[in-house]
Amino acid sequence: MMRRFIAAMGMALLAVGLARAANPQPVRIGSKAFTESVVLGEVARLSLREHGLSARHRRGLGGTRILWRALREGDIDAYPEYTGTLVQELLPGMRANAGIPVLRKRLRGLGIGITDSLGFEDRYALGMSSARASALGIATISDLRAHPRLQFGFSNEFMDRDDGWKGLRRAYGLPQTQVRGMDHDLAYRALTRGAIDLTDVYTTDAEIPYYHLRVLRDDRHYFPPYQAVFLYRLDLARRAPGAIEVLRQLAGRIDVQAMQRMNAAVKLHGRSETQTAAAFLDLEAPVVSQGVAARIFQRTREHLVLVGISLGLALLLAVPLGVLAARWRRLGHAVMALTGVLQTVPSLAMFVFMIPLFGIGAGPAIAALFLYSLLPIVRNTHAGLVGIEPSLLESAAVMGLPARVRLLRIELPLALRSILAGVKIAAVINVGTATLGALIGAGGYGQPILTGIRLDDLGLILQGAVPAAVLALLVQGLFEGLERGLTPRGLRRVVPG
Repeated sequence: MMRRFIAAMGMALLAVGLARAANPQPVRIGSKAFTESVVLGEVARLSLREHGLSARHRRGLGGTRILWRALREGDIDAYPEYTGTLVQELLPGMRANAGIPVLRKRLRGLGIGITDSLGFEDRYALGMSSARASALGIATISDLRAHPRLQFGFSNEFMDRDDGWKGLRRAYGLPQTQVRGMDHDLAYRALTRGAIDLTDVYTTDAEIPYYHLRVLRDDRHYFPPYQAVFLYRLDLARRAPGAIEVLRQLAGRIDVQAMQRMNAAVKLHGRSETQTAAAFLDLEAPVVSQGVAARIFQRTREHLVLVGISLGLALLLAVPLGVLAARWRRLGHAVMALTGVLQTVPSLAMFVFMIPLFGIGAGPAIAALFLYSLLPIVRNTHAGLVGIEPSLLESAAVMGLPARVRLLRIELPLALRSILAGVKIAAVINVGTATLGALIGAGGYGQPILTGIRLDDLGLILQGAVPAAVLALLVQGLFEGLERGLTPRGLRRVVPG
């Protein structure tokens, strides 16, 4: 019997191995949350597909650190990066002018490979309206020292990077204090409307000529070279033979003008990243079969998964914690304090904190939403139980009912409205907070919202914002109905509210 069992297990494992060999996992391409990175991600995906390799593109996953961590931990296989970012932000101790051969040697020890330059450099720079710069006589970054009242608006990543505002301010001794962080694409709009005087730009941005901006000369040579490259996992050679060679063949094929044209096609002319990448590669663009209704349905399904699973898990833990908090006062204080602290962590930070534990995608989003759901459910369970009329509890005790029976048959039904109110609050909060999951590849309504902001497309923003608002109202109505339906008729007068 044991031999048969071992043989059967061996055959099953062999079948699984053969199935995986016959259906290899697609090459997972990542991209940052700005247009150029998404376009380059599509160039890589379509190139791999053209060479008979299955590839998937996880678009707009957030900033540099998220993509770097995802690559290191195997959640993605490759993504477009820039040499200056590697030198200044990701590989401490490197020389500012370190070339690709030096970077390749350093990255090899981390299990990461790097292509040669794709053919263009996309440096950080500072830009302001040409008319405003001419009126103030500003041509270089050093000239900014004479205008301390200028208002700066930088992308959030530039505000925090070592090669961003902090280092730039020290290098040039800039006196400006009116500096705010904002989305990169929103900064352009703020600049054209006069809300800010200066922002950071990428030198291949299509908005520079479109909005007639002046790029200030880096007269102290602060910014290092930013050659565009692809980073990839070295073990990709084993899992997808030929994929690395396809990425390497893209080196030298994209010059500055070509990249500017692709950025303009997406940002200014409304073409999709896929169409733009296909046109550059001289390929036929895949036909998009999904209509608006189908896309909204897909995002709704993804959003419901995030909210439903996180809320269900929170219920399993938060209600017992609320009961314990009501039974033992000291423990209750500790539970309330801990769940309260979790609620104070900024949403995006919580999502990012979960990535090392769960990778990118739905996992960290569900974990973060689960933690945010605890406080309202724990607090309302505790409040519902301690708020029960003492005479009712005394009557149950006099009847000789065991503690477990009193809890299940009397206390929890009496506290039910309060508990459901906490669940309702947690659910509504989760519907809104889950939109941030798109920044780490979790999908949901946040995906069209973030894409719409990046492309200045109000229609896309509404495709995410309106369904999210409707879902929040539906969730609120659902729990109010459950509250009325599940509360026993005889208890409705007894429970306050």
